[in-house]
Amino acid sequence: MSRVAWISHAECLEHEMGYGHPECPARLRAIEEHLAAVGIAPRLLRLQAPRATRADLLRVHTRGLVEAILDEPVTGYRRIDPDTAMNAHTAEAALRAAGAALLAVDTVRAGTADLAFCAVRPPGHHAGRDKAMGFCFFNNLAVGIAHALASGVGRVAVLDFDVHFGNGTAEIFRDDPRVLVCNTYEWPYYPFAQSDPHNGHLLDVPLPAGSDGQEFRTAVEHCWWPAVEAHAPELLFVSAGFDAHVADPLAGLCFGVPDYAWIGAQIKDMAARHCGGRVVATLEGGYDLNALGQSVAAFLQAFLDD
Repeated sequence: MSRVAWISHAECLEHEMGYGHPECPARLRAIEEHLAAVGIAPRLLRLQAPRATRADLLRVHTRGLVEAILDEPVTGYRRIDPDTAMNAHTAEAALRAAGAALLAVDTVRAGTADLAFCAVRPPGHHAGRDKAMGFCFFNNLAVGIAHALASGVGRVAVLDFDVHFGNGTAEIFRDDPRVLVCNTYEWPYYPFAQSDPHNGHLLDVPLPAGSDGQEFRTAVEHCWWPAVEAHAPELLFVSAGFDAHVADPLAGLCFGVPDYAWIGAQIKDMAARHCGGRVVATLEGGYDLNALGQSVAAFLQAFLDD
């Protein structure tokens, strides 16, 4: 068995949203270059992301959204919101990004890997049931979660440490207590939304700008882990955003590479206690290319260490 499966597809490099956009193909290239430089790349089980089907997408999205992304022709760039646009390759990349989460679930459930990491773009955690936004078109992680639940998994937990609140994931599973959704994020900041504080399976820990890794670790230990222990998930899902790094240009939290190594090790230990070690992670944010490569490597190394 491989410790880490790495699921990606070349089409994820073809989607782009215009010159100078921070969510760019160079993100995946920077990660790959750093993994090669530190010797992690040869240790990964590399898998090609399949396309998600419309039926897969319709478990979590409306038909209107699916058809708008997949069926409307695109010439040049088609603007979705002020920050989000499609090019001619976006629909295919979005299908592969969502399909990666499907394969990730099947890979860890089959025991082929402990962690299946979806190195994909576009990201997904801002995409809601009927709305694409915030660089996201389909909610990749939600597609994987719905597949797991439909395949017989009874309870799951989502751990989202992106600097932005995962509003789409929280909205999609708002009424499904099988899915515990744990978020840390900078507040107040985009998307300027939070979970209903009275909803017991949606757990938010907002952090003020300037919060560092120690404040993040305290939030995880004191807020996330007691809720996860009580929920006893059978599978852990991670929205792995690395834009809370102090060097990231889009936000104001001050995490460092050691914090991503720490959260990786923490997730690995929690999964060993509850999930047979099974973890599915999808790439979300992270826009300083050097910090992104280093942070992803640190996160993965925790699963590769004995």
